[in-house]
Amino acid sequence: MSEWKVQKTYDEINARIKAGEAVVVTAEEMVGIVREHGPEEAARKVDVVTTGTFSPMCSSGAFINFGHSQPTIKASKVWLNGVPAYAGLAAVDVYIGAAELAEDDPLNKVFPGEFLYGGGHVLEDLVAGRKVHLKAVAYGTDCYPNKGIEKDVTLQELPYALLVNPRNCYQNYNCAVNLSNKTIYTYMGTLRPFGKNANYCSAGELSPLLNDPYFKTIGIGTRIFLGGGVGYVGWHGSQHNPGAPRLENGTPSRPAGTLMVYGDMKQMSSHWLKGISMQGYGSTIAVGIGIPIPILNEDMARYTGVSDAELITQVVDYSYDYPHGVKRNYGEVTYAQLKSGHIEVNGKEVPTAPLSSFVRAREIALILKEWIAKGDFLLEKPVQNLPDK
Repeated sequence: MSEWKVQKTYDEINARIKAGEAVVVTAEEMVGIVREHGPEEAARKVDVVTTGTFSPMCSSGAFINFGHSQPTIKASKVWLNGVPAYAGLAAVDVYIGAAELAEDDPLNKVFPGEFLYGGGHVLEDLVAGRKVHLKAVAYGTDCYPNKGIEKDVTLQELPYALLVNPRNCYQNYNCAVNLSNKTIYTYMGTLRPFGKNANYCSAGELSPLLNDPYFKTIGIGTRIFLGGGVGYVGWHGSQHNPGAPRLENGTPSRPAGTLMVYGDMKQMSSHWLKGISMQGYGSTIAVGIGIPIPILNEDMARYTGVSDAELITQVVDYSYDYPHGVKRNYGEVTYAQLKSGHIEVNGKEVPTAPLSSFVRAREIALILKEWIAKGDFLLEKPVQNLPDK
């Protein structure tokens, strides 16, 4: 006998989507529905909950095939707008990472460096339809005699461009402070001395993996919103750590799970892939991701009904503890507190600021809701669940 009073299947939910009968709400809306009706009744009422996040995601990049030249070339080094791409794949296949920097960037020689252009900006330029200058050099072989080419290319002219991000969509993340006596520049942004500001990076109640904390519906093959187009979960991401401490509601209180995702760049938009320059740190990219969560039973309704007030993270010092691997925190705070604009650290009120855009996360969840409601986006049952411990 089932432990659930409500049970649905992917096929049943997809049939309702095709018929235009599915009830689709955002994770933000689901909070109120679960609060008012309880998980069981919410599970009866709602078929799909949509989530969203838009934030810096360094472990991102793209596999690109730039097409054969005449005569043919086996590139050994490649640059896109002066940013090196890894050419050790095949003749005209390369991978460019979001964190790679233009070869002539002064880096942090004049501190803090500005890092004005990198791989993330190249990806944004491509999806925006702008021309990108390609330079390739080679040593020459009998079958690939060409020793160098230069040309301007656009995304539509490239034979192949697949966004493949090894680690996106972190399931929770630290709140960063700086307890030293000088300003520091980090991937969590600029942190003022003596703990005078606190930066965080999560969409909270809209964040995809906080709405399915045990990966019951998110796994290999899950269809997602990625960069403005359709993408898929390919595997768990690097640094996947689902064994982090959890609250009674199942959500982790530390950085935990991650996703490897991929999708056709030719479907994507520069509105949802934005190159970022982080002062004193480097180049990265902001990625828009939205994941639909089928409400298969009341457990899934309960998970997706979690609110910012029920989600916590830890406050971590990025001046000493983080760079030295010291496992220590300065308290735990809820996302409701973080979004209020102030938290308390060491007895002092500290202003907070998000690196993740809640406005954009909401927009993604609403777009995905519209796609599903129109029948343009069906749910894909994972071929394999992700590790949950």
